[in-house]
Amino acid sequence: MEQFVTNVKRLAESLQQTQQVDYQAVIDQLFNDVSGIDELPKLLDSGQLEECAIQLWNWAVTKRVGTAIDNTQKAKVRHVACSLLYRSAPDNPPESSVRKHILMASKTGRTWLDCKKPQLADPFLTLAVKSLEILYSQLTSRGDEGSDLNASKGEVERILLRVLSYQAESAISQGSQREAVVCLQRCKDMLARLPKETGYLSLMCYNFGVDSYNLKMFAESSYWLSQSYDIGKTDRKYCPGPEVQARVLRLLATVYLEWDCQQFQEKALNTVSLANKECMSASGLYLKIRILLRSEASDEAVTAGVNEHLESDAPLEVCLGTVKLLLSADRETLAFDYLKRVCQHFESSPELSAASVMHIELLLQRGKELLGKQKIEDIITGHYTGKPLTTQSLASLHLLLWDKAAKHFEAQNYLEALQWYNYSLSFYKAGQMEPNLAKLQRNRASCLLLLKQLDKAKEAIKEAQRCDPDSIFTQFSVYKIAVQERNIEKAVEALTAMGRLANSPVSSEDRLLVCENAASSLLSLAAQIALENEEQDTAVKALETLCENSSDEAHVLTALRCLVRLVLSTMETASDELRNVRLEVLLSYLKMALQKVSKCSTVPCEAAGQRIEDANWFRKIGECGGAGRNSPHSVQTEELTKALENIQICTEVWKTMRASGDFPNDPTNTLLLVYEFEARVKLNDPKVETVLESILELENVETKVLETIAALSMEPPAHFPSLCKKVLRIALSLYKKQPDVDMARCRQCVHSLIQLSLPSGVSEVEERVLEEVWDYYEEAVCIITAAPEDFPEMESLWLLTRAWNTGILLYSLAHYPEAEKWCGLGMSFLRHLGSLQESYQTQMSGLYSEVLDRLDQAKKTLVMEE
Repeated sequence: MEQFVTNVKRLAESLQQTQQVDYQAVIDQLFNDVSGIDELPKLLDSGQLEECAIQLWNWAVTKRVGTAIDNTQKAKVRHVACSLLYRSAPDNPPESSVRKHILMASKTGRTWLDCKKPQLADPFLTLAVKSLEILYSQLTSRGDEGSDLNASKGEVERILLRVLSYQAESAISQGSQREAVVCLQRCKDMLARLPKETGYLSLMCYNFGVDSYNLKMFAESSYWLSQSYDIGKTDRKYCPGPEVQARVLRLLATVYLEWDCQQFQEKALNTVSLANKECMSASGLYLKIRILLRSEASDEAVTAGVNEHLESDAPLEVCLGTVKLLLSADRETLAFDYLKRVCQHFESSPELSAASVMHIELLLQRGKELLGKQKIEDIITGHYTGKPLTTQSLASLHLLLWDKAAKHFEAQNYLEALQWYNYSLSFYKAGQMEPNLAKLQRNRASCLLLLKQLDKAKEAIKEAQRCDPDSIFTQFSVYKIAVQERNIEKAVEALTAMGRLANSPVSSEDRLLVCENAASSLLSLAAQIALENEEQDTAVKALETLCENSSDEAHVLTALRCLVRLVLSTMETASDELRNVRLEVLLSYLKMALQKVSKCSTVPCEAAGQRIEDANWFRKIGECGGAGRNSPHSVQTEELTKALENIQICTEVWKTMRASGDFPNDPTNTLLLVYEFEARVKLNDPKVETVLESILELENVETKVLETIAALSMEPPAHFPSLCKKVLRIALSLYKKQPDVDMARCRQCVHSLIQLSLPSGVSEVEERVLEEVWDYYEEAVCIITAAPEDFPEMESLWLLTRAWNTGILLYSLAHYPEAEKWCGLGMSFLRHLGSLQESYQTQMSGLYSEVLDRLDQAKKTLVMEE
C-alpha cells in the first residue's frame, strides 16, 4: 500500500510541474493504478492519500489546465481523486468530509455521463446517494429544528434529486427503462418540498422523450413526454412555461401519429389541441392538419383545421406548406380553395407574391393552363400597379414560364411557346440590361423564325445583342436570320464574331450539355444551315472560320473534308481559269490538313487510327488533284469497272496456281478479295455483300483486314454503314477472344459503332437503333471496368456527351422514360473523368436535376390527362 501511495504522489506531482508533461500518459497510468485500489489494505494514516486526492481534484478543475487535456482525461483525473478520497476516509467521517465526498462523487458521475460512459458513472452516483443519506442522518441526529437545519436538509434533498436524475439518465442510456422510472418516482416524491425543481425535472423527462423518439421507441417516448407535461403543470409558478409545455405536447402528438395513427388518432388530436390551447403556434396548427389527413378525417374537419391557420395569423410559409400537404393527401379541391383564401388574407402583404407564384405552379402542374394564364395576367397587371413581385418570387416565376415555353417548343407548338416567353418578357423594363434577358430574346427569336415572323425575330435578336453581344449564341442567332434574308455580308460578320468568341468559355443553352468544342459544333451547324439554304459560299466561310479558330483537330479535319468536297463539286462545271483558282484553294486546304495530321503522334491511340484514315483520304485527294481536271464521275466509274475486270482475271490465275502448288499463309487471295470489295463498294455494286461473305469465310481472317474493309465501306463515294457496323462487330468479337486483349482496338471499334449508329445532328432515333447503341455502351462500360486507368479521359467525355445529348433529344420527342435512362447513362461516366470531372459534375448535376424535375412533372401531367 505504501508503494501505491508513493507512485500516486509521484504521478500527481508530475502533473503539477510547470515544464512540458505528457498529461495523457500520466493520467492513464494513474487511472490504471487506482483501478485496483479496493483490493489494497487501508492505511492507518491516510492523510497523505487525502491530500493527494484534493490536489488532483483541484488540478483537474483549475482554469490553468485549459485545453491541455480532453473531457475523458478530466473524467479520469476526477475518477482517481474521488476514489482516493473515499479510500482515505475513516469509517465515521465528519460532516465536512461527507459534504466533500458528495461533491466529488456526484461531479465525477456527471462527468462520466457527459463522456457517454454510464457504466463508469454508476459507482460514483451510488456513492453520492449513500453519502447524502449519511449526511441527512447526521443532520437529523442534531435534534434541533432551526431554520438553518431545515435549509441544510432542503439542500441535501435538492442534491439528492439531481443525483437521482443522473442515475435515471444513466439507466436510460443503458436501456434500463424500469430503473429510470424508479429514480423518477423518487424525484417526484420530493417535488412537494422542492417546487423550484419542477422545471428541471420536467425538462429531464422531455429530453428522455426526445431520445426515445429518435430511436423510434414510441411507447417509452410517450411515457416520458407525458411525465414531462404532468410534472410541468404541478406548480404553475415554477413550471417551464406555456411555450415549453406546448412543445412537449406537440412532440407527444407526433409520437402518437408516427406510432399508429389509426389506433391513437383520438389521443393525437386531443394532445395537439391541448398544445394549441397551451400556446397557439403555426407548427401546432400544421401538425393538427397532418394528423387529420393521416387519420382520413372528413373534408369539413380538415377545413375547420386549416381555418385556424388564418384565424391565428399563421405565417405565409406555414400556409403554403399546408397547401402542399393537402395536395399530397389528394385533397386538391380543399387545397385550391384554401390557397385562394390565403391569397385574399395576405392581399396587402408583400409576401403575397410567393402565394401567387405557387398558385400558378400548381395550376400548371395539373394542366390548367387557361386558369394559369389568367392568374399570370393578373400578376403582370398587379406588378405595375402597386403589387410588385419580390425578387425571389419573380425569379421563381420566370423559371416556371420558361419551363412551360420550352415544353411547347419541344412539342413544336411554337405559338404557345412564344406566348409563355412573352409573359416572362412582360416583367422586364424597357432598356433593362441582363444576360437572362438576352437568352429570353434568343428563345423568342427561335420561335418567331419558325413562325416565319422574320421582322419580329430581328427585333428580338437586336435586343439580345444589346444585352449580351459577346455571346456566341447571340451571334449564331444573328447568323441564322442573315442566312434566311440572303444577307451574305451580315452572315459573314456574324461568323467572324463567332470565330472571335470561339475560344471563350461557353455556358449551357437549352439544357444541352456543352463540351469544350461547343463553338466548333455551332460553326459546323452554321455551315449546315447555309447548305440547306443553298448558300455554298457562306457554308465555306463557316467551315473556314471553324478551321481557323478551333483547337480540336478532329473537328478541323472533318471541316477540311467538307471544304474539299465542296471545292471538288464545282470543278466539273467550272471553266479552266476558275478551275485553276479552285485547285489553289484546294491546295491550301490540303496543306492545312497536312499540318493537323502531322500531330498524329500526340493523340491517344484510339484517335490515331482515325488520323491515319484522314491522312490516306487527303493523300488520295492530293494524288488525284492534277487528274481531277479530266476525271469526271463517268470516267472514274469506267476505270473502276476496268479494275474489277482485271481483279477477276487475277483471281482466275491465282486459282490455277493454287491448284498446281502449295502456298501456305499466302495473302494473295485475301488481297484480291479486298481489292474487289473496294471496287464494288465504290461502284455501289449489289454484289458487294457477296464479296464480304467470301472475306468472312476465309480461314483465320485478320482483324487488320476487317478494319480495312470497314474503312472502305464508308470511304467516299462509298457509303455502306450497315456493312461497316457488321464488320466492326466481328472485329470486336475477335479482339475480345485474343489471349492478350487489345483494349485500344476494342475502344476504337466501339467508338466507331456508336458513331455510325448514332451520328451527330439527328432529329429522331428509332427504338431498335437505341437498343443497338445501348449494347455498344455496355461494351464500353466493360472495357472501362477491365482497365479503368488505361481508358482515355477524352473518350469517356465523348461517351458521356453523346449519351447525354441522346437523352435530351428523346426528351424533346416526349420519350420520357428513355430520356431519363440515357441522361442517367451519361451521368454514370462522370466518375471516369479525371481533371474534367469537377467542372462537368457542376454543370451536369444542375442540368440533370432540372431534367428529372421536368420529367417528373411531365409524368404527373400524363397521369392527370389519363
